[in-house]
Amino acid sequence: MVASLFDPDPRPGEQREPEGAEMTLLEHLLELRYRITWMAASVVVCMMVFFVPQVGFTVIGWLLAPARQSVPDFRPQFIEPMENIAAFFQVALLGGLTVAMPIVVYHGMRFVTPALTRNEKKWVFPIVFGASAAFVGGVAFGYFFILPFTLTFLLNFGSDIAQADWRIGNYIDFVTRMLGIMGLVFETPLLVMGLAKFRIVHWRQLLRWWRYAIILAFVIAAIVTPTIDPVTQTLVGAPICILYFVGIGLAWMVRRN
Repeated sequence: MVASLFDPDPRPGEQREPEGAEMTLLEHLLELRYRITWMAASVVVCMMVFFVPQVGFTVIGWLLAPARQSVPDFRPQFIEPMENIAAFFQVALLGGLTVAMPIVVYHGMRFVTPALTRNEKKWVFPIVFGASAAFVGGVAFGYFFILPFTLTFLLNFGSDIAQADWRIGNYIDFVTRMLGIMGLVFETPLLVMGLAKFRIVHWRQLLRWWRYAIILAFVIAAIVTPTIDPVTQTLVGAPICILYFVGIGLAWMVRRN
């Protein structure tokens, strides 16, 4: 069962192109559709676990914990009939994506393997493991470090003027988006290493571009963060900068010459 998820057999009556063979544009598009279908199906299947009420509501309780560290009686409200259900679905989507990440990355790599050399194809499973671990690590970093600081700032800013009474939909949207963004941010070293491994850039070039990388990191943080406060943007932009230099180190390891 597990093997079929990572390397499924072709559909009945379908002939798959052997690795290394040239493919037409239509065959590339069909292959892309095939891989995307497996990615989407794996995410949907993993989401089913979080649709179990005991699991889903437990995860929502975990997501409320960082806010309750700052405001112990924090209890968000819902004012629309489907708001609770929409928040529940967002949590299931993030959980399903996190659990299915190895399968998603694997099929993404399988789409590009025909263009790789035999030596480069050996990197498929290490990249799958590294990318999955990096995404989970980013989600954990966001939960334990980013959310407590950000929510403390947002919930207490001007609290002597107005009481924090957030909607559950807005809160879950903010939290899941932040965790998803941090998961993707932690993929930065692997992205930089991959660009160097496939000879698109060199680690010396990346090192010379460090000033532009820092500016771009904070521009990206300003775009992707759901709030405009400087605390949240700094907490997202700073890890991007650090991970960029980590990626330069990995790029040096895979392509020293």
